[in-house]
Amino acid sequence: MRQLLGDEYEDFRKALLGEPAVSIRLNPAKWNATPNYAPVPWASNAYYLPERPAFTFDPLLHAGGYYVQEASSMFVEQAIRQHLGEARVALDLCAAPGGKSTLLRSLLPEKCTLVSNEVMRPRAQVLAENITKWGHPRCLVTSNYPADFTSLGALFDLIVVDAPCSGEGMFRKDETAVAEWSPENVEICWKRQRDILTDIWPTLRPGGLLIYSTCTFNTEEDERNVRWMMDELGAELLPIATDAAWGITPSLTDEVTHAYRFLPGRTQGEGFFLAALRKGGEAPTQDDVIQPSTKRKKGKGKASPNVLPPWGEKGKTWLTDEHAYTYRMMETNIVAIPSDMEQLYATLSEQLHLIKAGIALAEQKGRDAIPAHELAMSTALNPEAFTRCELTYNEALRYLHREAITLPHDTPKGFVIVTYQGLPLGFVKNLGNRANNLYPNEWRIRSGHFPEEEVRVVV
Repeated sequence: MRQLLGDEYEDFRKALLGEPAVSIRLNPAKWNATPNYAPVPWASNAYYLPERPAFTFDPLLHAGGYYVQEASSMFVEQAIRQHLGEARVALDLCAAPGGKSTLLRSLLPEKCTLVSNEVMRPRAQVLAENITKWGHPRCLVTSNYPADFTSLGALFDLIVVDAPCSGEGMFRKDETAVAEWSPENVEICWKRQRDILTDIWPTLRPGGLLIYSTCTFNTEEDERNVRWMMDELGAELLPIATDAAWGITPSLTDEVTHAYRFLPGRTQGEGFFLAALRKGGEAPTQDDVIQPSTKRKKGKGKASPNVLPPWGEKGKTWLTDEHAYTYRMMETNIVAIPSDMEQLYATLSEQLHLIKAGIALAEQKGRDAIPAHELAMSTALNPEAFTRCELTYNEALRYLHREAITLPHDTPKGFVIVTYQGLPLGFVKNLGNRANNLYPNEWRIRSGHFPEEEVRVVV
């Protein structure tokens, strides 16, 4: 970095010893708040916070009202807005924990389907949780290696590769990144990144957009990998218009021109690198359809369009537009898949390990059907389908802690959606004298020490 930055190195070093910036991005599909904070200039609905609050104790985070995301990484928005255009299928390849996927979902065309992938299964579950809370019905979550996508052919109009890297850009906020760094690990990373790009490039459609990013500083993982994509894959490097006031640093080598770096001390955010690349060839027409692959891969827990049980027919009315979906039984669960996403769903379920798709509506338990928590989180939920009950702050924390709560005496018995500041938190089953808490046990707030004062991140 001394060699790359010269006289500016000392300012960079001091910035790495400072406090990291804290930023959030609102979910425009759920919440129209206008925080009194400084906006992130290269992203919409995004703001810097003056300090890091105890996010765990803000019910609006659990409701999917906003996402805590590092500001520099939100620069993906500029590449999308300036170069994507129309898109039918997008892939976030290394997606956990979900920051870029939730950002993409807010930027992509409404009818575009987003596939979010994470190879590590525990991290994939966290990804699925955050995608669920964001609430959009046209999302799928997979857990596969990049090479597993190859049999799909040129399927994706957009691929985002936020590649696993040496993590130098996270040094001031992640002590583990410092402890694990070594020159040998840098070499392992740039080689692995090229393997990932080699595997996934054939799945990008001609004319499609690939966004490559890392959270590291060295040129081996950044500019040199971009140059390699241009030379070996035939990728066209695209310019991204920026404002000088943003403090973004251009490429630090003469190997590439249009590369964008975020350096602490110059920009308000952590270390980040991004380049946008176009695949050559003639773009497919809108009449193209997704064809299932001839190679079959045995999947687990396949859904089938069985005849729905009586409660399943009622479940259709829980969505705003029940006719826009195909309904499938997944063992004892009913899942709603957007009808025009059906062929894609079938293809991906044959080829990949699918963790989440569409909207889980309900699970059958004996003669009863329990509405799924995913339904309460969905933006496709029919607002008239269930009674709603607004909770106070303390009641909301107790609900998220998965404690039993008591609703007002005039609340109808049955399934009720509890809300906080108007946003659904999930379901309870009101029995009259008490309400059974149906919040997912694995998502509950585990801390038993609640704050003395109310945590409100957005005021």
